[in-house]
Amino acid sequence: MAAGTDKKPSRIQMRNRSLILDAALDVFSVHGFRGATLDQIAEAAGLSKPNILYYFSGKEEIHVTLLSQLMETWLDPLVEMDADGDPMTELLAYVQRKLDMSRELPRESRLFAGEILQGAPRMRPHLESDLKPLFDEKCAVIQRWIEVGKLAPVNPQHLVFSIWATTQHYADFAAQIGVLLETDEPAPMADAFLRDLFTKLLAPTIP
Repeated sequence: MAAGTDKKPSRIQMRNRSLILDAALDVFSVHGFRGATLDQIAEAAGLSKPNILYYFSGKEEIHVTLLSQLMETWLDPLVEMDADGDPMTELLAYVQRKLDMSRELPRESRLFAGEILQGAPRMRPHLESDLKPLFDEKCAVIQRWIEVGKLAPVNPQHLVFSIWATTQHYADFAAQIGVLLETDEPAPMADAFLRDLFTKLLAPTIP
């Protein structure tokens, strides 16, 4: 805060900070970091621009705060993949969790995608310290499942990328999907299709 105190924030301060972050999420998810302005965030939050600057030093601090909060949420579905579980069950459950997240957090998905498309200038430290070790760990788990014959031989890293791409598509390209399918709710079709797709891809060949 611009006030620079260590006192516990009041209920009003906590409410205003939450209002600002929620409004900023709307603005960033539509306009991206470069296109978003503090004036837009202030208008969306129903606060004055000086009030915004009382809580945050500027647009970048708001953006970084949102990304930092998002990272833990973004990692949770992968964290839940159990190395001791049934491989097909675990991977299909992961696909479903990612699909559910794309529906429940479309603004967050677009915020994350926008940051990555810019080269992750504000999120790279989180990618390196949080995502990379988890990604390597889970890819090693998938590789072990493949080696013992419980999954078809696929590249674990690109399998995870494919899960991310197919599931996040339903958040980032929701407008296009709505036009092409003439529906705002493609959930049942998406669930069934991706479940069948990854089942066929990953089912081990029985000699």
